[in-house]
Amino acid sequence: MKAGYDSQVDILTVVFSDAEVIESDEIKPGVILDFDAAGNVIGLEILDASQRVKNPASMEFAVKAD
Repeated sequence: MKAGYDSQVDILTVVFSDAEVIESDEIKPGVILDFDAAGNVIGLEILDASQRVKNPASMEFAVKAD
């Protein structure tokens, strides 16, 4: 999984898989999901991220223990 924020265009991107994007769907204004050939979600883009996320340039990652 990869995540990044591009302040030049104000887009927050999360990539779950390196599979080829076959289709993208804007599920809400400014929130886009990318899908592979099997229909799996492989990415997420948030446009105008600084207006939708408290601090798009800061990220915390945690793995929940079983």
